[in-house]
Amino acid sequence: MRPQLVLDHQQAVVLGHAIGAAQLNALGGQTQFGLLSPGLGFDHFLDMRQDAIDAEAKRLGGTPRTIEGPLYVAGAPEAEGFARMDDGKDQDGETMWLTGQVRDVDGTPIAGAKVEIWHANSKGGYSFFDPTQSEYNLRRTIYTDAEGRYTARSIIPSGYGVPEGAPTDVVLKSLGRHGERPAHIHYFISAPGHQHLTTQINLAGDPYTFDDFAFATREELVVPAERIEAQDVIAQRELDGPFSEVVFDIELAKTDVAELQTRHARPRAKEDEQDQHSQLAGTAKV
Repeated sequence: MRPQLVLDHQQAVVLGHAIGAAQLNALGGQTQFGLLSPGLGFDHFLDMRQDAIDAEAKRLGGTPRTIEGPLYVAGAPEAEGFARMDDGKDQDGETMWLTGQVRDVDGTPIAGAKVEIWHANSKGGYSFFDPTQSEYNLRRTIYTDAEGRYTARSIIPSGYGVPEGAPTDVVLKSLGRHGERPAHIHYFISAPGHQHLTTQINLAGDPYTFDDFAFATREELVVPAERIEAQDVIAQRELDGPFSEVVFDIELAKTDVAELQTRHARPRAKEDEQDQHSQLAGTAKV
């Protein structure tokens, strides 16, 4: 376990006695435990534990997992192969071309894999939690094409911080910690016969890429955003000007265990409304 995690857990025990019931009530009243848990490293610890379980069971290979975060919303619009994620209203948003291939650990492309993507806007806000954004802005589900590829047109996300003065901010500062996250993009990836993957990528060059308060950074999940200014490429993609390309290929480990092919159970926004159907007819929901 990371030394910082051990130290924070030890301090958190002491702090739990020090902050008292009032602060704990404030955390609960403002639904801040979803921020505090990753901030104290609990979410990352669970990932490390599952890594160890997989290693012991000889379930090796595949893209690394990392934390889910608290801001997933079920029911995002679905598409096959390509989707535009943004609603075009973010005037400060830099166009991003996000693409990759989903493969198994042997390198075989996985057609029809379900790739769920969500991220913040240029100000660090998420739709459903930021009232200025349209419904499902920057949230999409893409099923990979025959070559296992997915592509999304979107905008480069911004990092963000825990709200100043909020209960989580108070607790973190009591530990001598900041509450900043780098620019990142969340993923759920699933396909029949393969282990479900919860992960996210951090964009290279962000000042908090390797100083993420949520301990979500893993070396293999740091991805550059390459600036593209070639006019022929811009025209080919039917864009209005230069853009940044982010390439994230994904490997899924094979498994016959049904429970490993689905994401773990936890409360998620709108999930109860969506878990019995899929908008794409004939596509198995996994």
